[in-house]
Parts: sequence; structure tokens; C-alpha cells
Amino acid sequence: GRLHLGHAYSALLNARLAREMGGRFLLRIEDIDTIRCTEELTQACLDDLAWLGLEWGKPVRIQSQHFMDYNLALERLKQRGLIYPCFCSRNHIKQHSSGTDPEGAPLYPGTCRSLAPTEASTRIAAGEAHSWRLDMESALLCAPGPHYYTRFDTGTDVSANPARWGDVILARKETPTSYHLSVVVDDALQGITHVVRGEDLEAATDIHVLLQALLELQKPLYMHHTLLRETDGEKLAKSTRSESLDALRARGVTAEQVREMVGCGGQI
Repeated sequence: GRLHLGHAYSALLNARLAREMGGRFLLRIEDIDTIRCTEELTQACLDDLAWLGLEWGKPVRIQSQHFMDYNLALERLKQRGLIYPCFCSRNHIKQHSSGTDPEGAPLYPGTCRSLAPTEASTRIAAGEAHSWRLDMESALLCAPGPHYYTRFDTGTDVSANPARWGDVILARKETPTSYHLSVVVDDALQGITHVVRGEDLEAATDIHVLLQALLELQKPLYMHHTLLRETDGEKLAKSTRSESLDALRARGVTAEQVREMVGCGGQI
């Protein structure tokens, strides 16, 4: 979908913080879902951000062009026995789960964790749909912590608790990486020093900190900003068809007015 005011706020905030700290504002196209993420939507994203008056460092990193980087990281974890193939359906997980993760999704019950390697390889060779899950218990034995990340907006260290996520998915047969794995690898390869994301992604930093430890990657500093919300309190989202920047522009709203609407004034 098209960008909305929430995206505008996050992008403008990132740009302002980069300028204030003498850094570079970078844009990354996170399009690992190559079915839903089209070239047309990518161009629309670039057009919307340019309309806001934003400029970013070049070249733009496009994740779908770097699956090999994520596969190398996945292989490192695989060789250490830290990931395993999972063939369970969402319905199976829902029926057998005994809890939920921080996002409210059913925790994986560990059904495939002890699957015999020969059976797993046979099912993979047969083309059966599967994902690759992090063995959280083994991962925490390899990187016991304590785990934490530093918030640069407050200067405080925040304790991370990866275990509450259970055996998270790091890749799927149809999508050879996950958000968690790809952003951690990209942050390291791009030399990212400061990450600014919405507060809805703060809990996921638990997983990122653990992956950074397992892959021996440097940790950036973090800030998780508040979210813009609809009048009913729900966060702005593509899935709920929040009004897009394109729609605002079509009805005569200017870029300066958008900056005012999201609290960025006339500056970017």
C-alpha cells in the first residue's frame, strides 16, 4: 500500500535527528515479500518521500537484491545447530500453543524442534512448505547475555528478553529471510549507528539484540517513537486503509501542511 501520515512522521523524524547529529539519513526498501512489494509501490514510496522534501543517502539498499547476504547469515546459524526446519501450519500452532508472544501471536510449541534430520531433509527435498526457526533455548546457551540495548534519546540501557518470543521464524521456503534477520544484517553491513523506529517494533529489538550477539555484529543505538493514531485510538496502518499521502496530495494538501500535521513544522 501507499505511505500514510505515520510513515511521514517517522521519515521526517529520522531526517531531523540525522541532521541534528551530523549523520546521514538513509532509506532502505524492505521488500523481502516480493509478491506484495512491487516496483510500482517502491517508486510510489520514493515519490511520496521526495514530495515531502526529503533527501537521502545513495544508493538506496533494496533488500530483495541482497538475499545472498541474509542466506550467509542463516547458514552461519544453521552450521551451529541454532535453527531448524518447521513444517507446522498456523492452525496447528494455534491449537497447541500455551501462550502468546509480545505481539499477541501464539507461541510456537516446539513440535518440529526434535524432528529427525533425515525426515526433515526428505520433506524439504519433496518441496514441502517450511520455515526456519531459531532454537531459542540453544541460542541463549550460545549467547547467554545479559542482553540489552541502549536508547540514545534517554541515554538508558533497556533489558532485552528474547526468550519471550519463543522459537521465532528467521526464513521461509517462499521468503528466504525474515524482517528480524534482514534488518540486523543490513544494519551491520550499512554501518548503521542509530535506529529510529515506531514503538510497535520496540519489543522486536529483543530478537535483534540476540541475533547481533550470535552473528557477532555491532549493536546500533535505538529510539522508538510514539505512533500517530486514528481518532478511535488505533494506529495508522496500511491494512486499515488509513488515508495515504497520495490521497492527501490529491485533495490539495501540501507537503508543508503534512509536516505541520505530524508536528514537524516547516522544517525537515
